[in-house]
Amino acid sequence: MAGTVSDREKTARRLLTSSAEKFYDPEVDIDWDAPWVDGLRFLPDHRVTLFGTETWARLTPEQRLELGKHEAVSMVSYGIYAEAALMHILLRLVTEGDPATPRTRYTLTEIGDECRHSTMFARFIEKTGIRAYRQPRLAARAMKFISLLPIGPASYGLALLIEEILDRGQREVMIDEDVQPHMRMLTRIHVLEEARHITFARSELVASAERLNRLELTINRFVLAIAANLVAVMLIHPGVYKAVGIRPRDGRKLALDNEHYRKTLAFMAEKLIAFFEESGMLKGRVIRALWHRSKLLPKDAR
Repeated sequence: MAGTVSDREKTARRLLTSSAEKFYDPEVDIDWDAPWVDGLRFLPDHRVTLFGTETWARLTPEQRLELGKHEAVSMVSYGIYAEAALMHILLRLVTEGDPATPRTRYTLTEIGDECRHSTMFARFIEKTGIRAYRQPRLAARAMKFISLLPIGPASYGLALLIEEILDRGQREVMIDEDVQPHMRMLTRIHVLEEARHITFARSELVASAERLNRLELTINRFVLAIAANLVAVMLIHPGVYKAVGIRPRDGRKLALDNEHYRKTLAFMAEKLIAFFEESGMLKGRVIRALWHRSKLLPKDAR
């Protein structure tokens, strides 16, 4: 009926209100001048990629802390590049849509959030004294391709891949008192604001999927499954292992062969996988095989 506000517009209005009421400014809400706390970690030990391996058992406590510090820097470096790719998608939503609608206004709000998150991540990296980990060449090329994708389930699915993988891990970090206060506050800010972004992307993915025919939906599923295989590659840069005297290629192989790390990846993707199952984005034998290969979908998931 004319004049009826769609559920998606209602969702956008609600998220706009929440964004106005609950937000942080990381430049002032994190005490960047405060020193690190001696002995506290940057990631929980059991989320460091080599945890549970014989190599981990041989590392000194200082080396374990240093590896976790470098992996934290790698994750937030990934966050900067991934959110830049996400903003490409969001900017296209603005230019291709009606700028006066609540959905477009919320999209602009989300872009502002992502800019603050990226500057927050950059500030954290600067404080550690570690150089940011640049994305691998293959991933950089894939990022360029993302901006060419038609707006639809794959693009919203990519947004969720970027947001929900980090979100699940950060929810654990932000309440761990053995983690540095700077890292805990960084993750708290990111989790609060990403929760709105996730709600928006899920709503848009479902709505956009309903408008596609079977072939178009299959193509979107395939693109999303390919993208999932970049997550494990991009999240932890192999250069982190040099910090503890391990060759990058050896460290990456150890991590990807590590059953405990595979469980960590599955843990970080668990809620995302459940949503993709429910929304039909994991249908098809080849699609599921690609998701298994990404290590985000556990081997025993059928």
